[in-house]
Amino acid sequence: MTKVSPSILAADFANLGADIQKVQKAAMLHVDIMDGHFVPNISIGVPVVESVRRCTDMFLDVHLMISKPQQYIDIFCDAGADLICFHLEAEGEPETTIRMIREKGKKAAVSIKPGTPVEAVFPYVKDLDMVLVMTVEPGFGGQKFMPEMLEKVKALRAYAQSENPSLDIEVDGGVNRETAKAAVSAGVSVLVAGSCIFGAENPEEMVDYFSSL
Repeated sequence: MTKVSPSILAADFANLGADIQKVQKAAMLHVDIMDGHFVPNISIGVPVVESVRRCTDMFLDVHLMISKPQQYIDIFCDAGADLICFHLEAEGEPETTIRMIREKGKKAAVSIKPGTPVEAVFPYVKDLDMVLVMTVEPGFGGQKFMPEMLEKVKALRAYAQSENPSLDIEVDGGVNRETAKAAVSAGVSVLVAGSCIFGAENPEEMVDYFSSL
């Protein structure tokens, strides 16, 4: 079964607790943190993560789209993150950032933007729980899926077979019924989906669909 990580970026923040209850069957919950510097948008911060943690025991997949992730590892871990995903393109030595996450007892993941060669993440694969391959330019929801990114997924899955067979590969951006099938076929094990889940008439049904792929 495929893991599903509904992105709360597409939820109704006036009714966030209620929206989260609609996707409780998902394997995890995706939380996008944007600083307005690393990406041209600002989303949410620590207080929202703390609030989400209080209203659900779901696994929190926290994606830091910020320039200086090392400054925020501790506070987001303490706020309730179960996994911290930082960008390879962000400031700081990746080895150090991974170690900081591990020292907090959390799972570690790295994300790469569409313009970053997948080979850039290979040196860290053995030390990671997950790699997030962005299938849109990070920063805004509702963008169109970039199918050429699936070549990165295939290359990463092939590399991980010997270095870290249990590595999760996640995609984020433009995931819907059609693109999800292609992603899973390429080797994706975690699907981030926002609009097509929280915008659906029956979000739980969408979670079930993605999980079945």
